[in-house]
Amino acid sequence: MVALRIGGILFWGSFLLFSAGLRPAAAGGNTLVLLDNLVIKETHSIFFKSLADRGYKLVYKLADDASINIKKYGEYLYEHIIIFAPSVEEFGGNLSVEALTEYIDDGGNLLVAGSSSSSDVLRELASECGFEVDEEGASVIDHLNYDFNDKGKHTLIVAEATSLINSPVIVGSKNVPPLLFEGTGLVADKENPLVLQVLTGSSSAYSYNPDQAIKEYPHAVGKNTLLIAALQARNNARVVFSGSIYFFSDEAFNAPVQKAGGGQLHKRSGNQEVATSLSKWVFKETGVIRVKSVTHHKVGEKNPPAAYTIMEEMLYTISIEKLQGGNWVAFDADDVQLEFVRIDPFIRQTLVKKAGGKYEGRFKIPDVYGVFQLKVDYNRIGYTHLFSTTQVSVRPLEHTQYERFIPSAYPYYFSSFSMMVGVFIFSIVFLHYKDDTKPKKE
Repeated sequence: MVALRIGGILFWGSFLLFSAGLRPAAAGGNTLVLLDNLVIKETHSIFFKSLADRGYKLVYKLADDASINIKKYGEYLYEHIIIFAPSVEEFGGNLSVEALTEYIDDGGNLLVAGSSSSSDVLRELASECGFEVDEEGASVIDHLNYDFNDKGKHTLIVAEATSLINSPVIVGSKNVPPLLFEGTGLVADKENPLVLQVLTGSSSAYSYNPDQAIKEYPHAVGKNTLLIAALQARNNARVVFSGSIYFFSDEAFNAPVQKAGGGQLHKRSGNQEVATSLSKWVFKETGVIRVKSVTHHKVGEKNPPAAYTIMEEMLYTISIEKLQGGNWVAFDADDVQLEFVRIDPFIRQTLVKKAGGKYEGRFKIPDVYGVFQLKVDYNRIGYTHLFSTTQVSVRPLEHTQYERFIPSAYPYYFSSFSMMVGVFIFSIVFLHYKDDTKPKKE
């Protein structure tokens, strides 16, 4: 990487933001893993091994390690950060909530897991991302949907796969066994359209601290109780916040699941499948799309003109790709829309899907001239924001392009010529008419 000395600060900032947006095209990358203690590395070995097998270079550190540094010479050292340190009171080194917020603003991805003992620093970080974490000591409780191995306060709950967000891009297939969850509850900011409710509790779940000396209302009740939440920022940075670090553990991956009081016994939970899909999404292995090419021209031609003329037929084609398995493949969707915009959209239409990830739109340019934009603004849950604009000019008709006779004006043409004929006949009659009658004499 080379930096220019002239305008160096501006160049570095722009380059880092640019690289943060394009770097996830390749799977893997340097990943910082912050832990409460090194035992978590062993208790969550299956999850970490799946990341390592997919090409991630994991760097393990204690969350309060004084040597933590995520940025050097203006460049981030890690493309992704995992925080499995629910009880950390303060991050070590130069890491802080403000530094993590700046990291997300610059396009970094973050995976955080809490517990019923989540610290204030994690609650502050969650608040910056649009989530609210329950107070320390609170757990999600469900007296109707808890695991048969839970003989205590019913905090080891069983969440059905149907409670997952309806987005295979984020959570994979819903055809998995029930999920085990033990931890604290979250509440999402419903006014924030960027926050996604990945996994919700059942209608009988609630987040509460049963050991409170002064009894208070639960933090969240029913389906408002979030177990896992996510955020996709406007710069396509991604954050996943789980209220349970147990959700990613080897024990949860391999444990049998059965609701207390009866029900089907599953040999193992669906945690591993969902956790793997979540990690692929948050680290931009899935759900990443881009524009490959854009073309436009008059119908019947191949090259775009210098300017279009009103009322001409235009053919617009855009090619879209998605990242799959580390390779760019054709994107398949049926809801890609095109807008023909000057200030407001004059035309909005759904593009026709063609082979090879191409989408085509054909329309007649309106009888309005000026500078227009061909705009595709595709924003769907689970996918990165796709935005493409192409500027074109539209001019009025030239003097040689107007019709000689307008069909709708034929009645006026007829009335004009009929009036002229009438005047001509009237003139002849008036000039040549002679009255031969003579007045009689008395």
